[in-house]
Amino acid sequence: MLVGCGSKKEESTSDGGDSSASNGGEKIEIVSKGFQHQYWQAVKKGADQKAEELGVTINFVGPNSESDIADQVQMFQSAINQKPAALGLAALDTDALLDAISQAQAAGIPIIGFDSGVPGAPEGAILANASTDNYVAGELAAEEGYKAALGDRIKNADGPVRVGVMAQDATAESIINRGLGFIDKLKELVEADGKTISITGNEKYVGDSAIDDKKSEDGDVIVEVVVPSQVTNELSAVDCQTLLNKKDIICIYGSNQHSGEAMITGNANLDKFGEGDDKVIGIAFDSGENIKKAVKDKVFIGAVTQAPVAMGEALVDLCVKAARGESVSDVDTGCQWYTSDNMDSEEISQNLYD
Repeated sequence: MLVGCGSKKEESTSDGGDSSASNGGEKIEIVSKGFQHQYWQAVKKGADQKAEELGVTINFVGPNSESDIADQVQMFQSAINQKPAALGLAALDTDALLDAISQAQAAGIPIIGFDSGVPGAPEGAILANASTDNYVAGELAAEEGYKAALGDRIKNADGPVRVGVMAQDATAESIINRGLGFIDKLKELVEADGKTISITGNEKYVGDSAIDDKKSEDGDVIVEVVVPSQVTNELSAVDCQTLLNKKDIICIYGSNQHSGEAMITGNANLDKFGEGDDKVIGIAFDSGENIKKAVKDKVFIGAVTQAPVAMGEALVDLCVKAARGESVSDVDTGCQWYTSDNMDSEEISQNLYD
């Protein structure tokens, strides 16, 4: 079963859409955060499957990079101009989309959020979200990683040890919550074992974390959060190398596919990730060919995968219901911890995209 990532279940009823179109054939426009990662292709696969099942047409688009905010705004505006029955949106920057969102509302086009959704959108603008509970997913990464190896390394340490947290950015709600979920759960586990913990690094994560000792390096466990100035594999790989070269580092967690792949690149010439007390524990998030191989080869001890195909299916289902004037509510699409031991099982493999 998917590990539950509980989300709010607030029911909404669409004010837009033509309920007389309940015979099917609606056109749904979907604007994702990007197309450069295989994750989005897996979401699209689920959306395509559900569209075929329900007899509707979808147009699934996204910018080449998750830094291309202006491109996404243009795509969303174009989607509105198509006068679809409903819109699906995973926002890169809600503020940049506010005018277009208001335009869609005025036109009576229901909007469904997915993945990170549309945080900070005007009240009532987003009728429901299909997404992973990212905070719970981050907690899962910490809990399973602690159980598998990290806990013993911390409890048996002779001096302070460092845990790196690599994040793609400090703006996307989904990425932030995955990082904070991991950090806050790690605090809980470390303190339950009678150890102290401090945090340093990126101001957003430091400020929002539950760790009391902020910006110092006085804890038995030091959490260091790194975020690149731009979302490039090269910059994040350098961040990873910097962490790996610190003498007290025992673990690095990458909170999304970008960060996980950058960990692989950064480790290529250092060969520091792996099993054993002389190696650094690697924990990743999401899937993709490179991360799957790192888990399979035990370079990483494990990773958390979302259910992107199920997310795409849930998104289209919500869009169609909203277009037909039916009640909709948030759908938690779930998450799973996978390792070299269970990743080939039917339950897990269906959620591991290439």
